[in-house]
Amino acid sequence: MISANGITLRLGKRALFEDVNIKFTEGNCYGIIGANGAGKSTFLRILSGQLEPTNGSVVITPGQRLSVLEQDHDKYNDLTVLDAVMQGNARLFEIMRLKDEIYAKADFTDADGERAALLETEFAEMNGWEAEADAASLLNGLGIEEALHYDLVGNLTGPEKVKVLLARALFGNPDILLMDEPTNHLDLAAISWLEEWLINFENTVIVVSHDRYFLNKVCTAIADVDYAKIQLYSGNYDFWYESSQLMIRQMKEANRKKEEKIKELQEFISRFAANASKSKQATSRKRALEKIELEEIKPSSRKYPYIDFRPDREIGNDVLEVHDLTKTVNGVKVLDHVSFTLNHDDKVAFVGADELAKTTLFKILMGELEPDEGSYKWGVTTSRAYFPKDNAYEFTSDLRIYDWLQQYSPVKDITYVRGFLGRMLFAGEDGEKKVKVLSGGERVRCILSKMMISGANVLIFDEPTNHLDMESITALNQGMMKFPGVILFACRDHQLVETTANRIIEFINGKIVDKMTTYDEYLASDEMAMKRQVYTLSEGMEETVEG
Repeated sequence: MISANGITLRLGKRALFEDVNIKFTEGNCYGIIGANGAGKSTFLRILSGQLEPTNGSVVITPGQRLSVLEQDHDKYNDLTVLDAVMQGNARLFEIMRLKDEIYAKADFTDADGERAALLETEFAEMNGWEAEADAASLLNGLGIEEALHYDLVGNLTGPEKVKVLLARALFGNPDILLMDEPTNHLDLAAISWLEEWLINFENTVIVVSHDRYFLNKVCTAIADVDYAKIQLYSGNYDFWYESSQLMIRQMKEANRKKEEKIKELQEFISRFAANASKSKQATSRKRALEKIELEEIKPSSRKYPYIDFRPDREIGNDVLEVHDLTKTVNGVKVLDHVSFTLNHDDKVAFVGADELAKTTLFKILMGELEPDEGSYKWGVTTSRAYFPKDNAYEFTSDLRIYDWLQQYSPVKDITYVRGFLGRMLFAGEDGEKKVKVLSGGERVRCILSKMMISGANVLIFDEPTNHLDMESITALNQGMMKFPGVILFACRDHQLVETTANRIIEFINGKIVDKMTTYDEYLASDEMAMKRQVYTLSEGMEETVEG
């Protein structure tokens, strides 16, 4: 068990947390939620001991091991992948090192033998003989192939390093597991594996996440951070939402009844206060009136942007034809004779572990890259807006936000432009910020503003939910669902993919599996699972599978 007792954290005059008391017990997975800036990640740092609170203390059951998902992707570049994972259990890894040192001694003594025996006993109690196999199993589950297990972490790609850090946090059956945004940079298959792992995990998990589907799948309780307090709710994210909304409705209804009673008492007092025969009753009602207190209903600190993509013209039947697109990047063929045709009502989710294949395809379709072979043709009625995964190049100038957006607006009136920024929570002085100082989430909202103001009838999104809070993801999800045009997108948010896409294209070894279906139906399809396995085993396979 881990508990926060009277935790207060002050940043200057502002109290980020004020006298927070909460217990996290064994066998539960707690989802920490709250608006951006509410202090979710900060609270995890307090629990892990990385940050000292102004007042209060964190208490962990003696003897229990706490594991934290680290964020520095390059911290273990000089270690092999397996060693980086097994180091997650520091004591076990130290025992392995000490044993090796003792057995390597040329002058092995009786004292060395006694010490080695003690270490061997502790090693066996910690299931040390299975350590390497357990680490390999975690890596395999997350999609790190065995050929990479003995390679240096520094030789891996960014997403692969993220998986190594996650495997490191999970390794060794920790008693308490703290994770901040564990699904970031994971492909959907790895997220699905992590969900199942956590569901079967019997100890304590505390996780910050913006992934609604993930929270619904794994959480047994929700800790809501709002107004410097943390309120605990039983159940998953959807249960929290319904419970919190129900509480607000109940408070409003109770207040309505109290207001009716107050009005009734006031009318009686006003009518009979001067009447001698009714004076005692009037006095009694006055006392009753003074005892009635209305509940204070605080509006949530969460703010939802308004995302509404409205195309300037209706799209025709001819949208996009892609024929035999092939592209090699850094010696790897990421697109291998890819062909497909878009229909005028398609909302296509591109899935699969190969992020580079998706990004490369989108860049080619937007004219930013040239294919090695093949061709593509957009229909004459199409107009396109693009959300690039790496959008930092858009924000290097000294322009203020509204000046930056105005350069992309067909209407140059500043009031018109400010209207779009207001929808994305850049109201008043927020619109005066220079774009080069914006946070990741603010940049994303700027790009979404640019896409809305474009009036395009084809939208292309490459991981748009990165850096967004849950409220913005919800708003984006709703905007994509009601958009009347064509969408091509890659996204790790399961719920967004499931509720938006009517067609799935999966990349496997540079080729595609193409199916007209929802995402959940696609994942459940035995046929698709078999095709996925065939593609993995047969890298030289030439035929593209289309549904």
